[in-house]
Amino acid sequence: MAEKFERHRQPWTPAELQKLHTLAKKGMGLKSIAKALTRTEESVKDRAKADGLSIAKLR
Repeated sequence: MAEKFERHRQPWTPAELQKLHTLAKKGMGLKSIAKALTRTEESVKDRAKADGLSIAKLR
């Protein structure tokens, strides 16, 4: 069964946004960024797209 996220539908804090931008610019993969921010991959992907960031497609 998939992990349960307690942060469902929580707003992004300015600190989280800054960390997202930093990690995306460093070239980290989606899974790594999601884990670092304790957010789902889908949430990170949607926010990055909204902010115009590109996330590396590492496998």
